[in-house]
Amino acid sequence: MRPRLQDVADRAGVSMKTVSNVINGYVHVSEAMRAKVLAAIDEVGYEPNLSARNLARGRAGMIALVVPQLDMPYFASLSMHVLEAAEKQGWVVLIQQTRGDAEKERAVLAGRFGQRVDGIVFSPLRVGTDEIRQRRDRTPLVLLGERPVDGVADHVVIDNVAAADLAVSHLLDLGRRRVAMIGGPVGSTGTHRSEGYAAALTRRGIAVDPDLVVPVHSNRGEEGEAAMDAMLARLDTPPDAVFCMTDWVALGVIRSLHLHGLRVPDDVAVVGFDDIPYSTASTPTLTSISPDRAAVAREAVASLAAQQKGEHEPREIEVGFELVVRESTAGGAGLRRPAGR
Repeated sequence: MRPRLQDVADRAGVSMKTVSNVINGYVHVSEAMRAKVLAAIDEVGYEPNLSARNLARGRAGMIALVVPQLDMPYFASLSMHVLEAAEKQGWVVLIQQTRGDAEKERAVLAGRFGQRVDGIVFSPLRVGTDEIRQRRDRTPLVLLGERPVDGVADHVVIDNVAAADLAVSHLLDLGRRRVAMIGGPVGSTGTHRSEGYAAALTRRGIAVDPDLVVPVHSNRGEEGEAAMDAMLARLDTPPDAVFCMTDWVALGVIRSLHLHGLRVPDDVAVVGFDDIPYSTASTPTLTSISPDRAAVAREAVASLAAQQKGEHEPREIEVGFELVVRESTAGGAGLRRPAGR
């Protein structure tokens, strides 16, 4: 039979209440008693019933991670880090994707999940700050992503303006002057990454050329390739560098450049954003802004834990990033340039 709490109490010679106090981490148990009970737990092979423990605490024992697309390498990697951070808090993770569908995102804000959750880590694309502010569901919420949230909830983010500025400044430091930007949603000109792109150029006395800025419908490689194809088709002189909003877009851009007979980085240097695992397996390897995904996950889960404890004022939680220089800008050389917190 599976060992019971009573078996632990009998082995340790204490009450079941004392065993329960040790398992639940209550501080008033002496260290000697704690050690005695923990030894008894090991001896009888007792495994606490997490579902029952969470029920007693009024917790579901589960949080939700909601992202636009799980097949995007950035979100796949982020999910791994969230799972690890949540495990340390005693939570399992329900992972869902919205595919950027507004109604699915509204369902998240309404707390419509298949089962109860203790908190939500959410990366929205469509719903805005007004809808988030008006939500009635009281489940703790933390937001991810570049979009500003105006203090409606905890928001874990890197300094996207500074990160994009660092990436473009790296290209300018290499002597590039016709720096294109590919990525970002169609119809959007005010993203923080585009602000960083413009800031780096302006500081060097270079005007932003609208012909060198191309948005994409989605952050996929084929979109990057198509955008680069279109730019090369209409320009007499190609850019000598490209800043891409995501690595996946950047890999498509590199493919287009190769197919047009342009060498990377000799003719056109390319920088991506996100430092996805494929960045080190491409030819050439990809220079990229690397957000601290582990820190994003830790801070997001810690935010939910803090909100579980009571009153909580929304915060902007900034984590660090670095520029990882690889072959797509530096040829055979490579280095890491940390920035951010």
